[in-house]
Amino acid sequence: MKRYFFLFFLICINAHAQNTVVHEEGSMVANANLSEIAWMEGHWKGEAFGGITEEIWGPPLGNSMLFSFKLVVENTVEFYELGHIRQVGETLVFELKHFGSDLKGWEEKDEVQSFKFVKIAGNRAYFDGFTFESISDTEINIYALMEHADGTKEEVKFNYKKQT
Repeated sequence: MKRYFFLFFLICINAHAQNTVVHEEGSMVANANLSEIAWMEGHWKGEAFGGITEEIWGPPLGNSMLFSFKLVVENTVEFYELGHIRQVGETLVFELKHFGSDLKGWEEKDEVQSFKFVKIAGNRAYFDGFTFESISDTEINIYALMEHADGTKEEVKFNYKKQT
């Protein structure tokens, strides 16, 4: 009976966060280059959190790819993110900061949300809690492992279509 419960538990965990991975503390960081994720470049729109989401990604330049994110609900900006994926030696790091609609930062002045690179596999780039997936030249998915105030985690899928 315990074996079946354990198997059920593992299946539930996999179903809960099947598109994101967590970087194991102390494990090696994989090598990668910005050119491997240059397909992120562009103006992307989708729907999430009851509104419209927009991401604009610049091309690799100066060892980074800059992006902005905006969530608009009922024609009102809820929040922004500004960040980048940058080349750090032989690997990548995904970093971002949050801002309210008034551009007041959520994080402390010198604080940045930082997510270690894990791997590239096929059409996906994996960071600690985030996965960037190329579906086609005009469609991407971004999966984010979000933690709620009570400590529970939920994987959220953002589907984006490229704007022309």
